[in-house]
Amino acid sequence: MAQDNVAAMSDAPIVRPLPISGFPEWLPEVRVVEQRWLDTIRLIFERYGFCSVETPSVEALDVLMAKGETSQEVYALRRLQADADDDSARLGLHFDLTVPFARYVAAHFNELVFPFKRYQMQRVWRGERPQEGRFREFTQCDIDVINVDRVPLHFDAELPRIVHEVLTTLGVPPWTLNINNRKVLQGFYEGLGVADPLAVIRIADRMDKIGPGGVGELLATRAGLAPDQVRACLELAAIRASGAEVVEQVRELRVKSDLLDEGLDELAAVLADLADLPAGSVVADLSIARGLDYYTGTVYEAKFVDWPDFGSICSGGRYDNLAGSFIRRNLPGVGISIGLTRIFAKLLAEGLLSVGPASPADVLVVIPSAGRRPAALATAAELRGRGLRVETYHQPDKLAKQVRYAVRKGIGHVWFPPFDEDRDHEVKNLATGEQAIADPAGWSPPPRS
Repeated sequence: MAQDNVAAMSDAPIVRPLPISGFPEWLPEVRVVEQRWLDTIRLIFERYGFCSVETPSVEALDVLMAKGETSQEVYALRRLQADADDDSARLGLHFDLTVPFARYVAAHFNELVFPFKRYQMQRVWRGERPQEGRFREFTQCDIDVINVDRVPLHFDAELPRIVHEVLTTLGVPPWTLNINNRKVLQGFYEGLGVADPLAVIRIADRMDKIGPGGVGELLATRAGLAPDQVRACLELAAIRASGAEVVEQVRELRVKSDLLDEGLDELAAVLADLADLPAGSVVADLSIARGLDYYTGTVYEAKFVDWPDFGSICSGGRYDNLAGSFIRRNLPGVGISIGLTRIFAKLLAEGLLSVGPASPADVLVVIPSAGRRPAALATAAELRGRGLRVETYHQPDKLAKQVRYAVRKGIGHVWFPPFDEDRDHEVKNLATGEQAIADPAGWSPPPRS
């Protein structure tokens, strides 16, 4: 029978065990660092009073497409054996965490305390071409504040402050958080007499990809703007400032509208609230548009200083009534998302990430012999009972082989239970090579660096 099974296996086609492009997977020594990052982010989010929620990976397609041009990014779900005309499920994987969160707030409106401050750290999926910094599956870490009728503007500054603390604590290389306000853009375009400001915002959002020349061409050919309107839009997008001077620079373009005034006031207030952060960490950048239609006020995009062509590592903004799409209440919100996988993968690729050990264990307990296996297991259980992370070697191999196993997995200590009843326990520190008598009832390893 066994030979028949082997023969059947040899006739089966070989499936190449390659990961799917755009779906990253890490080795244990990298994954342990990612988990530490997640723990750090969680700790900082909770320090500011944000509570954790998790929504299903799957949402109804009408929920996912409730706002904005997102249908091309959504992975729709369908049973493998479904009939060709079966569209009853109408489900898709969420492409971000903001839309599912808005649906969550609407669904649990009567059970929540407002303003509702939540953080959410989950994987999301987007149907786009994989390339550096762009994945089909990746982890986002979001914080949002939603309230009934009005979200105070100071939250628009609190969220970047939290992101600054997170990225600084994680030791992320130099970055700048760019801030704009959609009211500035929309009000400016309205003041220019543009018929469809949202269409212009979508085109302006491509500035990083196609540059001012490409944006200008699209503004003329697709949006139908006159040459003087195109020139004014590009002049606005070129404005950079770290403080209130941004208002004067916009005023110099001599475009007026009430919405523009409102947006400039909000932008100046947010910048003033963040003025204590290190110079250059927060900048008003009027080329930032954020193409998703649900953004209505402050918008954010953070980018690496040393890799300006790399995509944004944090993004978000204010949305007036995304949750209100699902309930007859006015539920504005503001949120920001940290692109954990994008940051993590970039630092790993650049060799700037120190990986951890391949095992979380503090100590490996060896098996001296088959007869001493019960004693080894009892020792391991006693150490675990004191809160240590302990792996027991799987068989009574030569001691040198068991020690090599610990070295390869990055386990810092090897425990030698008594080889007979008359001998003591001993533990070896693999970093220093020192080996000494130890008592399992009181021994503890030095803290990991």
